[in-house]
Amino acid sequence: MNSRLSIVDRLRTGIWRDNPGLVQLLGLCPLLAVTTTFVNGLGLGIATLFVMTCSNLLVSATRRFIRSEIRIPMYVLIISSLVTCIELIFYAWFPNLGRSLGIFIPLIVTNCAIVARAEVYASRNRVLDSAIDGLTMGTGFMLLLCSIGLFRELIGHGSLLSRLDMLFGGNPWPGIVLVDGGFLLAILPPGAFMSLAVAVAAKNAIDQRRKKKKMHSTLRASR
Repeated sequence: MNSRLSIVDRLRTGIWRDNPGLVQLLGLCPLLAVTTTFVNGLGLGIATLFVMTCSNLLVSATRRFIRSEIRIPMYVLIISSLVTCIELIFYAWFPNLGRSLGIFIPLIVTNCAIVARAEVYASRNRVLDSAIDGLTMGTGFMLLLCSIGLFRELIGHGSLLSRLDMLFGGNPWPGIVLVDGGFLLAILPPGAFMSLAVAVAAKNAIDQRRKKKKMHSTLRASR
């Protein structure tokens, strides 16, 4: 990615063109495991966004002092330190959400998308550019988690935005109940794979339609 691209272009790249989960298909384990509800997707998305942004910043800031032979273990050490911080924050201020996400908060350490951005971008670019890259890529991953969580919650539970109290406190909130019950398969592992497949297929269809429109516009202009 060109470091001179505008923030808007970077956001478009992170959210749509080069989304870590939707295009690169990285970090699929937490993406498919916790997205049974919107609030779970949002919680893990925020945690991943924080870790990706800060790890990119720290890797870029220390890249001149890290020997190439040990760079990957050092990246993992930086990421694991940040994950420990975010895990403590969750259990201190959002204990219910922390329990709901469970092992998948510490498993952020193994998220290939974070290590990949550290190796491919942060280790070769300036601090500010690397932080922006982590922010945009993390935002894309978070939005994908939220979208799949919202879709699976709607189909599987027949509700929207349930258990937002895990983020904001208060009494358990059932959310906006649209249907009494839902399609159980949507909140099981096969439903996670099907939801991701629908998202990938939708993106490819939209990209193909845009490409065809652009080709038609070019042909008309040439005539």
